[in-house]
Amino acid sequence: MFEEIQRVASLLSSYAWGPWLLVLLLGGGLFFLVYSRLTPIRYLGHALALLLGRYDSADDPGQINHFQALSSALAGTIGMGNIGGVALAIVIGGPGAIFWMWVTAVVGVATKFFTCSLAVMYRGKDSAGNLQGGPMYVIREGLPKRWHFLAGFFACFGLIGALPAFQANQLTQIVREVLFIQNGWLSADQGHFGFNLTFGALLCALSASVILGGLPRIAKVASRLVPFMAVLYLAAALVAVLLNIEQLPGVIKLIVQDAFTGEAVGGGALLTVILYGVQRGAYSNEAGIGTESLAHGAVRTREPIREGLVAMLGPIIDTLLVCSATAFMILISGAWQSEDSNGVTLTASAFQQLLGLPGLIIIFICVVCFASTTIFTYSFYGTQCASYLFGAHRQHYYRWLYLAFIIIAAIVTLQTAISIIDIAFAMMAIPTMLSALLLAPKVRQAATRYFATLRN
Repeated sequence: MFEEIQRVASLLSSYAWGPWLLVLLLGGGLFFLVYSRLTPIRYLGHALALLLGRYDSADDPGQINHFQALSSALAGTIGMGNIGGVALAIVIGGPGAIFWMWVTAVVGVATKFFTCSLAVMYRGKDSAGNLQGGPMYVIREGLPKRWHFLAGFFACFGLIGALPAFQANQLTQIVREVLFIQNGWLSADQGHFGFNLTFGALLCALSASVILGGLPRIAKVASRLVPFMAVLYLAAALVAVLLNIEQLPGVIKLIVQDAFTGEAVGGGALLTVILYGVQRGAYSNEAGIGTESLAHGAVRTREPIREGLVAMLGPIIDTLLVCSATAFMILISGAWQSEDSNGVTLTASAFQQLLGLPGLIIIFICVVCFASTTIFTYSFYGTQCASYLFGAHRQHYYRWLYLAFIIIAAIVTLQTAISIIDIAFAMMAIPTMLSALLLAPKVRQAATRYFATLRN
């Protein structure tokens, strides 16, 4: 049965991530970049000041501050997409896929500025009367009624896209292979269904202690763990790169050359390189997917543009910094050519080759923390979609379903897990990008007013 599910999921994923989605995500992001006249990028310093709380006010509407909002959003993006996802991109799409991940990050800066500004600008109340943000509320509050079906469309696929398939799967994999198999506590040759099931149940129980506390508890945990783990991960990667600095120019050259030739992929499939790079880039920074708007829409502020500026820091941190660090480690070590490993195990192998046992320990700690915080944050995303579709008083049913799915994700194959999420993300991008494109003039108008006030 699992083989049939994997076959169908992979087939649907290949259709969903066709060239049309390149036009929507990259073309839409490029439009936002030009339409904004690079204004958001010119105010990076102001975005950092906002992040540090210089403009926070306890009287503003919302649930969490700017730093907690970005930490929660980064908890959803800095994780398996940056560690296991990069490894998958290199194995399937070749080194050139990393270049296209960088492209998604550059245009993603502008995309996040627009989508997350809109998430605050067009907040709406759920069935319990609480103020909420996200693509479904942007569509309902900002667009004419004929577009409102897109809100339900996003929420339906958001229920699936928020499931912890990739995170729980890869966390189970690294614990099994790095901790248990390498220490001889588990045989590499025997079946691992029993271990996966047991670990999935344990992960489910631990996640419940945070998830059932709602967004405030999730944001509190994320704001403490994510910054520390990101610094630890980047520091370890920087040490490894500096120790092998003579190889870095060759690695960058390989990435750029392969991005336009596809020679590292069987048959020189250039389209495969581009598609998979954009696919994994979208999964990494979530720009244009809509999930990021759910976290940033809960921020405590009266100025939508402020949160748009804070949100645009996300692609810079998670893709241009963390993803690049992972890619450099894998390519410098040569593990991508000599290992049969895939996903997070390949990244762990690269860390071990370059930094020895300390590197393996660091990657293990980071994966456990990143995967856990992503699982916590995604539960909030799915809960928001469930509240919109079925009412806030029924959202607890989704939380229990979400927790149960952690066990299922620990059992299924990696390809099945990633295909399920890829299909949902592709569908979620449609209403998110269309609503942002239609409402882009509103954002530019608000930005013009805000920046004029700021200058004066």
